[in-house]
Amino acid sequence: MLDTAFWITSSSILALILLSAFFSGSETALTAASRGKLKAAQDRGSTGAEKALKITEDNERLIGSVLLGNNLVNILATSLATALFTRLFGESGVAFATLFMTLLVLIFAEVLPKTYAITNPETAAARVAVPISVVVRVFAPVVSAVRLLVRGVLRIFGVKTDPDSQILAVREEIAGALQLGHSEGVVEKEDRDRILGALDLGDRTVEEIMLHRSNIEMINADSSPQEILEQCLESSHTRLPVYRDDPENIIGVVHAKDLLRAMYKLVDEDQPMASVIKDFKVTDIAMKPYFIPDTTSLDDQMRQFLRRRTHFALVVDEYGSLEGLITLEDILEEIVGEITDEFDPDGDHTIKMAEDGNYWIEGAMTIRDFNRATDWTLPDDEANTVAGLVIHEAQMIPTPGQVFSFHGFRFEVMARENNRVTKLKVRPLEAEPV
Repeated sequence: MLDTAFWITSSSILALILLSAFFSGSETALTAASRGKLKAAQDRGSTGAEKALKITEDNERLIGSVLLGNNLVNILATSLATALFTRLFGESGVAFATLFMTLLVLIFAEVLPKTYAITNPETAAARVAVPISVVVRVFAPVVSAVRLLVRGVLRIFGVKTDPDSQILAVREEIAGALQLGHSEGVVEKEDRDRILGALDLGDRTVEEIMLHRSNIEMINADSSPQEILEQCLESSHTRLPVYRDDPENIIGVVHAKDLLRAMYKLVDEDQPMASVIKDFKVTDIAMKPYFIPDTTSLDDQMRQFLRRRTHFALVVDEYGSLEGLITLEDILEEIVGEITDEFDPDGDHTIKMAEDGNYWIEGAMTIRDFNRATDWTLPDDEANTVAGLVIHEAQMIPTPGQVFSFHGFRFEVMARENNRVTKLKVRPLEAEPV
């Protein structure tokens, strides 16, 4: 019974099991390997890492080719084992072959290679990249045909697929890893928020974070020089827009340094200050205003600030009307959080937690800042501020004392000025007040 055919068949089964182990380990290594680490290895001259990066660009084709190869060798190995065991044990050989191949494939073709690959994904990916790239090229026509067949069948059942879609988008992959790391205590909340804030810049517009025009401090060009000087000295801002006749008519932007420098040149020890600066014109030192549309993304605007070497822009809507202003600091705060200095005495007190578990906040606080401070998930699709969210959901301008419940939270209006909700008290619905 142990003739040449037996040894040839046994050797073929062993070779096919080894191939199956190769395919299983390769699939795990190439899908689990970090593209960032592979890129670093490529920069150090690793050709394997370079090839691994290239073939993982199309994950669908890669996985399709590996699965095709793995199934081919597993089915062929099982067929040979069935024939061999039937020859040795007769009709009961089918049961023996099934048991033997199940154990053999499970241990040596699945668990063992995948355990190694997941333990050393980048090293394993670099080693298998070259032979797998050959497999991908060889099986490319079959995989393409299978792709078309699968999409055709899914379309019959009303499921549409994007031919160019990736299995995992890079941003979602990074965000998911950060959230997981934070939940496991590996990533600090501040680090998570900074990285996610930087990733979000391309998806958010200046309209979402700008200072509304109702809160902009401006200089009237027709004011006396002494009034202008006094206003700039008392202001907590270094740049102030200058208007004439109508606050919508912005004619320039004054920097405090330029103003003081110009005033200093006029100083005369023999004459009183009022007489020295009486002929001073603020428009002579005002910089040309820089206007931007409210739909500009934060990512693009930050690049424009750096390119133009300016930190201040006025935001206008599609009709050219002034909506607000934005600074480079506003964009940076979306990444690093609130930036305060000695001229922002109230900067650290925009949100307070009372003993009863309620948060006291200003209505103008943005939903994003509130979510970052509390780790909550209030939606910001319909409004930028917490007060705006309350008004949107209530479909009215509420009065002090009114209470609303939506999105799993309780909102109580504490103060209102004209049509603006200025103070709110917020807590989760499941959190009972003390």
